[in-house]
Amino acid sequence: MTASPAPGIAPVIGLDLGGTKIAAALVGRDGTVLRRHTRPTPARAGAQAVLDALAAAAREVAGGARAIGVAAAGVVDPRTGTVTSATDSIAGWAGTALATGLSDRTGLPVACDNDVRATAASELPEDGDPLASLVYVAVGTGVGGAVAVDGRMLHGSAGIAGHLGHVPSPEAAGLPCTCGGTGHLEAIASGPAITALYERLSGRPADRLQTVAERAAAGDAAARQAITTGARATGRTVGGLANVLGPHRVVIGGGVPRIGDLYWSALTDAFRAELMAPLRPLRPVPPRLGHDAAVLGAALLTRTAPLHHSGETR
Repeated sequence: MTASPAPGIAPVIGLDLGGTKIAAALVGRDGTVLRRHTRPTPARAGAQAVLDALAAAAREVAGGARAIGVAAAGVVDPRTGTVTSATDSIAGWAGTALATGLSDRTGLPVACDNDVRATAASELPEDGDPLASLVYVAVGTGVGGAVAVDGRMLHGSAGIAGHLGHVPSPEAAGLPCTCGGTGHLEAIASGPAITALYERLSGRPADRLQTVAERAAAGDAAARQAITTGARATGRTVGGLANVLGPHRVVIGGGVPRIGDLYWSALTDAFRAELMAPLRPLRPVPPRLGHDAAVLGAALLTRTAPLHHSGETR
């Protein structure tokens, strides 16, 4: 049984778009999830098919919603509502008019942002504390990030602020990155990158990161080295960024940190080793919210990001 929206308060729809799955939720004003829906992302079928799937997911939970917020893969500029850059995880995604394209299909105003940045916004204090500063890192199939300074989420030129995975990392020297560059953090610290490093170190195949984690737990030295190398690279980079920004909180999310204490301990030690004296009490922490963080962050965009309407000039 699903809950009903409170009388007189129109809910909003939160959509989380990833390379493999679309999650949709109808969210009440108080942040309560009233309905849910998931469906596969037609990632190989092109941008228009993805927009169609987003609209279909929204209709599944609609229930009198007044607006839609989308947390989307890729570099997203919320001011223009467009995807300014993207990897090939979604074919033809770069350049997509995400907000107006979805509004055209649903008739509802649409706000959008990068998925990591939208999720990170759910970590900021609800009272809008002007002194709240945050570094948020998501380590999964890629490495993403978001930065809030003095209570304000940074977007930067073309919406690119916070893309921590594309900071140079010594551990990744010479390794190709998904963005087309070389030597970036994502090339050594993402889940696929740690798995690939293990295969290079051991000469053994591994189908996924969890397999590497299981072998590390069983004492496989190459598996332990691959995991700690990726973790230390992330911790060192985030520690350096903390020195630049002076955050009050550092949050490490995504699937990779959940593989176990070996990873988390190596990341934390490397992070702490980089900190300047005033920041030494700072420790990285996991996200406060669970699997709903992305859709709740998407829903929050309808209050914090520009709303785009059907028929607007793209």
